[in-house]
Amino acid sequence: MASAAPRSRVRRFVVGAIKTFVYLALLGGLALGVAVAVAVNQLPSFAELQRRANLGQMIRVRADDGTVIQTMGPVFGEWLRYDQIPPVMRDAMVATEDRRFRYHPGVDPIGIVRALEVRATRGHWAQGGSTITQQLARNIFLNNDFSFGRKVREAILAMALEWRFSKDQILELYLNRVYFGGGAYGIDAASRRFFGHSATDLSIPEAAIVAGLVKAPSNYSPTADAEAARSRAGVVMDLMVQNGAITAAQAAAANPADVQLARPTSRQDSARYFIDWVLPQLDTMIDETSQPIDVWTTINLNMQRAADRAINADTPAGAQGALVSLDRDGAVRAMVGGRNYVTSIYNRATQATRQSGSAFKLFVYLAALESGFRPDTMLEDAPVTIDGWSPRNDNGRYVGPVSMQVAFAYSINTVAARLAQQVGTRTVADMAQRLGITTRISTYPSMALGTADVRLIDMTRAYATVGSGGVAVVPYGVRRVTTADGTLLYTHQADANRVLLPPWVAAAMTQLLAAVVEHGTGTAAQLGRPTAGKTGTTTSNRDGWFVGFSSGITTGVWMGRDDSRVVGGLYGGRAPARAFHDFMVTAVANRAPEPFATEAAAPDWQVNPDQEMWLAPPADNATLPQVDEDGYPIAPQDDDDQGLGAGPGPGAGDDGPPPLRDNGKPQADQRLDDAWLDRTLRTRPRRPPDAAGDF
Repeated sequence: MASAAPRSRVRRFVVGAIKTFVYLALLGGLALGVAVAVAVNQLPSFAELQRRANLGQMIRVRADDGTVIQTMGPVFGEWLRYDQIPPVMRDAMVATEDRRFRYHPGVDPIGIVRALEVRATRGHWAQGGSTITQQLARNIFLNNDFSFGRKVREAILAMALEWRFSKDQILELYLNRVYFGGGAYGIDAASRRFFGHSATDLSIPEAAIVAGLVKAPSNYSPTADAEAARSRAGVVMDLMVQNGAITAAQAAAANPADVQLARPTSRQDSARYFIDWVLPQLDTMIDETSQPIDVWTTINLNMQRAADRAINADTPAGAQGALVSLDRDGAVRAMVGGRNYVTSIYNRATQATRQSGSAFKLFVYLAALESGFRPDTMLEDAPVTIDGWSPRNDNGRYVGPVSMQVAFAYSINTVAARLAQQVGTRTVADMAQRLGITTRISTYPSMALGTADVRLIDMTRAYATVGSGGVAVVPYGVRRVTTADGTLLYTHQADANRVLLPPWVAAAMTQLLAAVVEHGTGTAAQLGRPTAGKTGTTTSNRDGWFVGFSSGITTGVWMGRDDSRVVGGLYGGRAPARAFHDFMVTAVANRAPEPFATEAAAPDWQVNPDQEMWLAPPADNATLPQVDEDGYPIAPQDDDDQGLGAGPGPGAGDDGPPPLRDNGKPQADQRLDDAWLDRTLRTRPRRPPDAAGDF
């Protein structure tokens, strides 16, 4: 009897739990049914949805002078009735996007369970569970923001659509409204855009290409990557075979490689990188989604052409290049995301994150200046080990005491590493984030030499803030948005009140940056007018940078390979600095030279420091060290040496650098000018394989 009582209690608990679950399920089902019924009553008619889709939205993108540089929207597509859509197109879409489309009530439980299983197995969402009907509901009534609440509303609307309309009507709406990339909404617009004919004549491989675009229009667009589009079409045809839409023999006979793609109707030049960056921002600016609109941007076509020429002319063979140029108010005047938009739509100016090398030292020196250092503060270039890490200069030799300005101008690594430790790597990271770096910045000691991955547009923004005297510069590309009849929907509001740096810190930093171009590692960027900037080269020459400003224009240049392989001879002071120069010659041609504001009132605690303050005073008769183009000091040589290495080398003899004193500095009768620097660069020693580079 004693054992029967526990069994009875367990039975009651199980029965109670089952009853509770059933009650909750019934209650949830009732609530869902009410929600779906309400949604059904609020749905527009099928005819109204057709009319809405036919209107579409045409977008004209204009340059700063009003020139139309791109027209987007379903301007060429026609609405095709269900019976006008080729069966192969209908079957391709169902096989690709929702193979149980004909059997579910708008939501596919099997698909949801499979997506959850993949999520649990892989740790991230790798497979969507949305049906065609859910995608249609999202396309018509919702947005693409991922949230649980949006997914619930999407499911309710999908079931309401299934209740109100037939499967054929839903598929007709979907195929005439879905976005296929290249500005094409609907299958007819896509067919005309990519193949040059109506969707009523689509072949099996053409239908497979179009169906494959929905998953990722940008990645598989035939105008951006024809090979990727054809490869994706092969996957779609395999799915069609599995779904019984076509036979294996039909799939084998339909070769996507034989499909003739239409030539683009508009020139796909580098301005498309800028357009791709700008257009997604419209969702945060305006609510208008149906009327034709004009987007008046900041892009300057003359500067854009100059930027395109500079990147293509100066980028080393086999490498990619990117450029961003900002006006003093943050207006993007030019943007190049790669050497050729047609072959690669990946925007390296706004999307790529790469190590910035010595260009990152901007934040190290800003943090130091803000904490009390001055351009004439003497620092020590000597061996240093920090937590087991021993940064080295290029040739492994050191010059001893050197002023802060000279250390920055010639990009001396040991000084930057010491400075970061003195002010704190967390302080340096905070400075970078304060000035607009949006990527994660580690606080390991090596961060001082630019090991953190950053975006070119963020780095350019940071330098622009220094050039503006410490006032925040926020990049923007849209000046205003109007309807076709001129009604103003949006206008950009500039904010010139957010000060990120004390004026005296920005002035001192500008002085350091000007020294880089005047006689440091960035002489190739000289424009014959006040110019400031910084070079950057990462380990083994994988990335080259130059970011600088002149006459109110700030421009950042990056070069490297997408696979991060070594690029021979890539240094920030060479190709990137030349590209900066070649672009800026055009960019500032119609602007008057502007002297830099390198003088600003410093606080009393810095002007009259306490006698016990730990900052070292300037040394008497300090002279500039002998360095290579990346800022690495060139070591003293023996009396019988003619070059910089042990024995004769390139540039040895009369063309070599001036004789040095024992302390590694030029003799008094030698002047550190451009001719001397050129001779020094020609005699640069080979980089040791284990040496730290110009990070």
